[in-house]
Amino acid sequence: MSNPLTVIDMHTGGEPLRIVTSGYPDLPKGTILEKRAYVRDNLDHLRRILMFEPRGHADQYGALLVEPDLPGADLAVLFMHNEGYSTMCGHAIVALGRYAVDQGLVPPGADVTIVNIECPCGLVRAEVTMRDGKATDVSFESVPSFLFARDKTMTLGNWGRIGFDIAYGGAFYALADAGQFGLAFGRDPVSAFVDAADALTRAAQAAIPLSHPDAEDLAFLYGTILTDGRDTWSDQPTRNVCVFADRQVDRSPTGSGVTARLAAMHARGQIAPEQTRIFESIIGSRFSGSVASVTRAGPHPAITANVSGRAFYSGKAEFSVEDDDPLAEGFLLR
Repeated sequence: MSNPLTVIDMHTGGEPLRIVTSGYPDLPKGTILEKRAYVRDNLDHLRRILMFEPRGHADQYGALLVEPDLPGADLAVLFMHNEGYSTMCGHAIVALGRYAVDQGLVPPGADVTIVNIECPCGLVRAEVTMRDGKATDVSFESVPSFLFARDKTMTLGNWGRIGFDIAYGGAFYALADAGQFGLAFGRDPVSAFVDAADALTRAAQAAIPLSHPDAEDLAFLYGTILTDGRDTWSDQPTRNVCVFADRQVDRSPTGSGVTARLAAMHARGQIAPEQTRIFESIIGSRFSGSVASVTRAGPHPAITANVSGRAFYSGKAEFSVEDDDPLAEGFLLR
């Protein structure tokens, strides 16, 4: 590492976002997926420095801003976590919408500022609410999202037969009612949800091939979302927890996960366009979500979703590495 890494830290609904502000070398020109592959193959030591201990932790999350490739994009972003690089992150979009206005990356509007963010999954439009000239709440409209596999079942260890769906919301997730595992929110420890979700993710990864009409790089199961089962028509909040990458737990309701849930709910006739639902996280933070439009993604009936939340600043830092540090590239200890 030739230069210090500087960052600004934010959180959305309790889920951290470490935004890299300097220290990375310039990336070769290309598509966002090509940039993602380049960073993965050539600069992954920088991800480990930022995400792993002693500078980060097993549930740290990060964003690297890169040169946009798509016409109309104001900025482009690569997402990083404890295992690698994801294709979409809704909590990061909420934070980056505010960050882009605050840092002057886009000129502020009077009531709403539009920030077009290029992600590995495609272009995402964020709308930043302005109050007294300051950026506050952020909503975004997702890429086309869809129910990929419906009513799948498999036997998992001591839990027995588990039913689940797989849906895409910028990333693929398995969706399952936590009650099938004997779990209840507010009663059982987070570790029990992690064990159950991780078991389902690994089994589904091995058993169910995925595909995406836009790019094969998008066709991987990112994680599992365990829900309270309240997917039917209701004005009540519905709670979920997302366990993704290497057993990483999202403290927020998970923006791309909310999008995937909305796609599955719409396919099942459980939500109508423009009907708003409140999605609550494992710590009680909330996003609102609704079906923005009905569309298609290749052969799949699809929707775009509108997801809203708010992000806050939590700090800034400069990280360095000494040449003789034996733990220079970090480690994870659970």
